[in-house]
Amino acid sequence: MEQTEKEKPEGFSGIEVIMELCLEQVSKSFQDNRAVDDVSLRITPGVWGLLGANGAGKTTLMRMIAGILKPDKGRITYDGIRIDSLGEAYRDIFGYLPQEFGFYPEFTVRDYLEYMAALKGLKPGWSRRKIGELLETLTLEDVKNKKIVRLSGGMKRRVGIAQALLNEPEILILDEPTSGLDPGERVRFRNLLSEFAHDRIVLISTHIVPDVEYIAMKNAVMKDGKIIETGTTPELVKRMEGKVFSEKIPARALADYEKKLRIVNLKNEPDGDITIRYLGDRPETEDSVSEEPRLEDLYLWLFPQNTDGRKTEERGTKGGKRR
Repeated sequence: MEQTEKEKPEGFSGIEVIMELCLEQVSKSFQDNRAVDDVSLRITPGVWGLLGANGAGKTTLMRMIAGILKPDKGRITYDGIRIDSLGEAYRDIFGYLPQEFGFYPEFTVRDYLEYMAALKGLKPGWSRRKIGELLETLTLEDVKNKKIVRLSGGMKRRVGIAQALLNEPEILILDEPTSGLDPGERVRFRNLLSEFAHDRIVLISTHIVPDVEYIAMKNAVMKDGKIIETGTTPELVKRMEGKVFSEKIPARALADYEKKLRIVNLKNEPDGDITIRYLGDRPETEDSVSEEPRLEDLYLWLFPQNTDGRKTEERGTKGGKRR
């Protein structure tokens, strides 16, 4: 990768850069809680999705990859070198967006990005051009002189994404990056990441499955501190074949169906009936129709507690989320 107005980091001198981030039997505990438990993962260039419910250990894992936390056990290497021994050389090629990022209350958007560019050691002329490009790409141009503290949650998130991209990192780690973004912003962001990840490692931690379903080259699913599934989206989706069904039922029968089926989606039909989508090892009724599985189905299969947050799709009737 062409360096961002900087020499190739000294920590990589004389080393063939193959861009491989490896986690080997990594564990981390907080008192009696094992947040990350013996995780091994080999991450190569492209977009990777790290999926899991809240509390699965995703943020702790990403903070260790970022070098903010040290593993209690195991090691993390980049191109065969431990990241804790690379020091500044690793920070030079790394971009990170945490769930919550800090900023001085008086900073405007431009002030903050210029400050972060200076911390990353970027040359002023180059950083000004890059900041201008990111402000336009992330539709922040109109608010560049506003204080960040006065921005909406979605705009603050976009500012955080911009700072993570400033140095055109080889490794980009994003923790719940689309939180607070509206649907249009999420689509633009996914497209931006797909283009950016052509020759870089991008790891996205999220519990919003559609955000990675169509752009992730590979996914890792985390539960109770462990990686329980890895594979491409088609590989993971294939594991749900024969386990996803739908049926159109009278609205009055919904309560009975909810007692016996793992319903993950409801669609109100114009005639007053409801089409349910449910998961199971086999069809539970004669009128059930087998459906093409999606990555979200696998997620809900592995995390059944999230089924209660299913969405109701509407077609000609008034409705909302069912709890």
